[in-house]
Amino acid sequence: MLSVELHTHSSLSYDGRDPVDLLLEQAAAVGLDALAVTDHDELAASLEAVEKAEEYGLVGIPGMEVSSAAGHVLALGISERVPAGLSFSETLDRIREQGGVAVVPHPFQKSRSGVMANITEAELAEADAVEVYNSRLLTGRGNRKARRFAERHDLPQTAGSDAHISEMVGQAVTRIDADERSAAAILEAIADGRTTVEGKRTPWHVSFRQAAGGAKRRVKNRLGELL
Repeated sequence: MLSVELHTHSSLSYDGRDPVDLLLEQAAAVGLDALAVTDHDELAASLEAVEKAEEYGLVGIPGMEVSSAAGHVLALGISERVPAGLSFSETLDRIREQGGVAVVPHPFQKSRSGVMANITEAELAEADAVEVYNSRLLTGRGNRKARRFAERHDLPQTAGSDAHISEMVGQAVTRIDADERSAAAILEAIADGRTTVEGKRTPWHVSFRQAAGGAKRRVKNRLGELL
């Protein structure tokens, strides 16, 4: 069984803080086997993490968090950016065309671009997997709804810390029964549903700090664009 972190953000995300090396360092320090950096609509830092992962004794999984027209979708195992703004169905297709796995994070949290504000349950059931534990949800309601949905539709389940600062990497992990210690084997096991999830909620004051930091960086970036 491998311990895998499938949902993190680097400084390449508009609301992320830390470079790839700090994320990898934290992942190794807490005993993870593999890490996916999933920046918002960006892939470069994730590919950098894949290249550097072995130096930290980790498996790197390429990925990104795609802003579909319906909400966020994690694209794992891709090699090229999936464009933002496509329909939910088209986003899934684009991910699969690259041999990737489409995981829907925090689907029931409207305030954080959860897709269920804009699609039907039948559409969500077309995903390859559902994130049923997200550490950054302030209450457990959204996670419970996601787990019940995945169980009802027999969908593979994942967890993610949704870390926007390096200290939070590993708050929630997906335990994966992979055939070998490789990205391909991990993705195959996720698609097959050979997963269990475990984790703990990000402390509210840390979530607030992450959100505040992200807002500050967004304003700074916007001012930079205007100037």
